[in-house]
Amino acid sequence: MTIDQETLRTGFDSAVPDFDATAPGVGAASPEVDAELTGMVECVSITEVTHNVKSFELFAPWMARIDFEPGQYVTVRIPELERERCYSIASAPFGTNTFTLTIKRVDGGAVSTYLHDVLKVGDRIHVDGPYGLFSTSFHPAEKHLFVSGGSGISPIMSMVRSLLARPAGTPTDIVLIHNAATPSDIIFRPELEQLAEVPGVSVVTMCSRDSAAEVVESGSEVRGAEVRNTEVWAGRRGRITRDTLAEVVPELADRETFVCGPADYMAAVRIMLDELGVLGSRVHEESFVFATSPAERLARKERVAEAVGAPVSGTSSASQAAEGICGGSALARFGIEFTTSGKHVDCDSETTVLDAAVEAGMVFPSSCEEGMCGTCKSVLVSGEVEMNHAGGIRPKEIAAGKFLPCCSTPLSDLVVER
Repeated sequence: MTIDQETLRTGFDSAVPDFDATAPGVGAASPEVDAELTGMVECVSITEVTHNVKSFELFAPWMARIDFEPGQYVTVRIPELERERCYSIASAPFGTNTFTLTIKRVDGGAVSTYLHDVLKVGDRIHVDGPYGLFSTSFHPAEKHLFVSGGSGISPIMSMVRSLLARPAGTPTDIVLIHNAATPSDIIFRPELEQLAEVPGVSVVTMCSRDSAAEVVESGSEVRGAEVRNTEVWAGRRGRITRDTLAEVVPELADRETFVCGPADYMAAVRIMLDELGVLGSRVHEESFVFATSPAERLARKERVAEAVGAPVSGTSSASQAAEGICGGSALARFGIEFTTSGKHVDCDSETTVLDAAVEAGMVFPSSCEEGMCGTCKSVLVSGEVEMNHAGGIRPKEIAAGKFLPCCSTPLSDLVVER
C-alpha cells in the first residue's frame, strides 16, 4: 500500500478524534455513529470464565455503536503502567456500544495481571482499535474450520457467534476444534457444549490431561482437607494431530480455516494442514507474539551482512550493510525529517522508517514491529511510503495521513510528525 500526498489531501477532514476528544463524558450525551473506538472505556462487568481467565465487558459512552469485524482486536493501554497489549474482541459485533475482552492471566504479564487483580467495575482503561485482518468478514466462505488453543479461542468465538447471528436460512457449515490443557482450562465451556447441539456446527474439544486435584483445607486441620475439582476428561485426549483433522473435518480442503493459539501450536497446525492438502491461502492465523525489537533486527541485519562480507563498520550503517547484501547495487536513499524531535535521518528504500529512526538513536514507541498493533502510528506530513501493514491501522487513519513506520519504507524524502 502506497501512501502519497493525494491520499493526504483527500483524507484530512475525516481525521480521527484525539485522546482528549474521546475522553469519558465528552460526547456521552450524544453518542456518535461514526466515532472511532479510541479513548477511555468503562468496565461495566467482569466474569470469571476459568480459574485464570476473565471476561471484561467494556463500554464506550461516546459511541452509538462499535463497528468492528468479528475476530479483530484492540490495543489496551494501562496509563498507570505505561504498557500496551493487544487483545482480541471475544464478543460479536451486535450493534451496541459495549464489547468484551476475554483475557488469560499471563505469569509475569503486567497488563493481564493488572486487569485480573486491579481493574474493577467502574474503572476505565484506554483502548484503540479495532485492528486486524483475522476475520471471516475479510475471507468469506460457505464452510469454515476454526482451530484454537487456549485463549486463542477468543477471536474464534467472536467469528462463530457472528456467523450464527446471520439471517435465518443462511447455510451454516462450521467445524470448531479447541484444545485445552485440562477440563478446567476450557474457556467458554458451557457455550461450546451448547454450540455442539446447533445444526451445522461440529465442536471437538480436546484436553491433554485430566484436571488437577485441588486440595482444600477445612479449617486449620490438615486432617480435614478435602480434594475437589478433579475431572477425568471423557472426550478426545491429547494434542491435535493430522489424523484428528482428517477424521473430524469433512471436506477439509474446501474450508476457509482460522487458527489461533500459541505460536508453536499454530506452526504445528499449519504443517498438518499443508500435509493434508489445504492451500496456505485458505489458512489464516492470528498471533500477538511479535517479532524482535528494532535494535535486535538491526543487529541481526548486521550479522547477516558480516556473513556475506558486506561492509558493516566505520561510516557504514546497517542500511548500508543491506546495500551490500543486494549485490552491491546502490539502493535509493532518502532523507527523513522528524518535525517534533528535529531529527534528520537517512534511510534507504529497503529499511523501514522505524528502523532508521531507532538506528539514529531516536526513542520511538513501538510494539509489534509488524504493522499490527498501531503503537508507532505517526503522521506523514509529506512524502510517499510503501506500507505493508497487517491491519494495525484503519482506512480512515490512512486517509487522514497517518502511517505505521514499522512497516513502511520510503519512496521519497519524508517529513514525519514525530
